[in-house]
Amino acid sequence: MTRSSTTGPSGRATEVLARLLGGGSGTVFALIVVIFAFVFVMNPSFAQPRTMVAFFLLPAAGVVVLAIGQYFVIVSGELDLSVGSLVGAQVVIAARLLEGDDSRTFGVLALMVGFGALVGLVNGLVVTLLRVPSIITTLGMMLILFGAIRLWTGGAPTGELSTRFRILGRDGISDVPVIGQLPWAVLVLVVVGALAVWVMRTPYGRTLMAVGDNDVTVRFSGARVWQIRTAAFVACSLLTTLAAILIGGRSGLTAQVGQGLEFTAITAVVLGGIVLGGGRGTVVGAIGGALALQALFVLFNQFGMPSTLNPAVQGLIIIAAVAYAARPRTGSSFRLLRRGRDDQRDTQPAPPTGGAPTRRD
Repeated sequence: MTRSSTTGPSGRATEVLARLLGGGSGTVFALIVVIFAFVFVMNPSFAQPRTMVAFFLLPAAGVVVLAIGQYFVIVSGELDLSVGSLVGAQVVIAARLLEGDDSRTFGVLALMVGFGALVGLVNGLVVTLLRVPSIITTLGMMLILFGAIRLWTGGAPTGELSTRFRILGRDGISDVPVIGQLPWAVLVLVVVGALAVWVMRTPYGRTLMAVGDNDVTVRFSGARVWQIRTAAFVACSLLTTLAAILIGGRSGLTAQVGQGLEFTAITAVVLGGIVLGGGRGTVVGAIGGALALQALFVLFNQFGMPSTLNPAVQGLIIIAAVAYAARPRTGSSFRLLRRGRDDQRDTQPAPPTGGAPTRRD
């Protein structure tokens, strides 16, 4: 009897259950379904497509882009704590330079891209060439950006984002059937997600994953690990800049912009099943983690819980996810259990077709 012949409805059900409980992208999307089941029971009007787009997907777009950037760094075995301060710095700088003038928008956007790339390059080179741990490097960058912006603005950000700058964050395609308006931010989310999936399927993406798993082996194979990791930091900072444009465009200039977003991005990534040590996890999982985190905040809002509780929840999720990842995976246990049963059936001698049963010693 072959193994394939043992797969039937019960086998497929076991496989589906293993995927849902295995801690990967299947688990996090199942979590989203469960969360929204509670949300829809508490507030049936939230199930309307217009409401879902306006109050779930639109606020989630910036967080998803931020999580994708953090994914590139984490899967390479590093960490970037400077993304929250970079979002705040980018929005404050843009508002100060724009002063509400639309004619300056493209120049300021180009400056933001250059500044984001520079921050990522510095982070990457300090980590890879000077061999400073990424948690120390990016913590230092976080404090540098935070302190520099406070020194520049005196602790009270001034200026105004232009109307053209805020198009991506709050406008969209009007008169779309069913949903009314399709926000540009949601389209950006879809495009960035698709590009990230494509990148991870290229030779660079596969090497990036291998670097997070075992950088020594990758180095012996001839690849330049420092270039691969530095590119991941630059990609993270560029996507953080894009997230700043979306978040600033939607919320405008506030003194708290970007505050705590580094932990939000890390929480989203680990919630999506990506291991903090690198080398394991998918972009789809990171996207699912960001959506699940946003769905959780929607649920808290329906319960009337204060948003000040969010950091505590994120901390609990990070600890629980890391502890869960350190244990043998449920999905693996299911597969091993099922495979063991199949192997036992394969090696078990076929019962005699006739005569008296043989005696077993």
